Amino acid sequence: MIAVMPLRGLTVSTERIMLIISNGYGAMIRQIISIDREKCDGCGLCVDACHEGAIALINNKAKLVREDHCDGLGDCLPACPAGAITFVTKETLPFNDEPDGIQVMVHKCSCVDDVKGRPGSKGEMTRWPIQLKLVPLDAPFLKDADILVAADCTAFVSADFHEKYMRDRVVLIGCPKLDREDYGQRLTEIIGKNHVRSVTLVRLDIPCCAALSRMVREALAMVMDNVPFSTVVLTTDGTVAE
Repeated sequence: MIAVMPLRGLTVSTERIMLIISNGYGAMIRQIISIDREKCDGCGLCVDACHEGAIALINNKAKLVREDHCDGLGDCLPACPAGAITFVTKETLPFNDEPDGIQVMVHKCSCVDDVKGRPGSKGEMTRWPIQLKLVPLDAPFLKDADILVAADCTAFVSADFHEKYMRDRVVLIGCPKLDREDYGQRLTEIIGKNHVRSVTLVRLDIPCCAALSRMVREALAMVMDNVPFSTVVLTTDGTVAE
């Protein structure tokens, strides 16, 4: 089946049309965004600005991972401080604002906006991304920051986690067992490059969390800046073990 419709933004007098070839998805010519990887500084602001979840941070660079989820309106353009995002017109899939079975999981969190905008909220979540393996090594919010390195599970065992541990700190979370990677090198670069003022580690009293403690200590030893360091070990019922 072939359908005919005018291109968005063009007047009828132009008589320019496009063909949508119905091949199960429907190829079409339309406007979407393009990200210059060389200019991108990995700040992640465009990820938060994209309400459709079309952009993700991959290897510390923003990437348009779902062209069919890009509406071409460019909410992400003014959010980019590096000027790395522009419009392009190309053949691609039609805009699809419905989730489907092949949707790619993108690194975006709506909870940041929800926390900031919810009346009376006491949430301390103010920076994104927070995953250790995703945060850009030179993210502006890391400069001269007090860092909280937390095991993924800790926030779920402590009812007052936000108020007690997150307040006035930049949060970085991870799980060595789940991610199956050593964060040591990333932590060393984050701490060393950004003149971090202090590091607090919150972990559980379980074996896999011991690896996270080792990584943080090794990173601090590599930096050799005498960065103040403290550890809080929680039990699985949320009480402090030591």
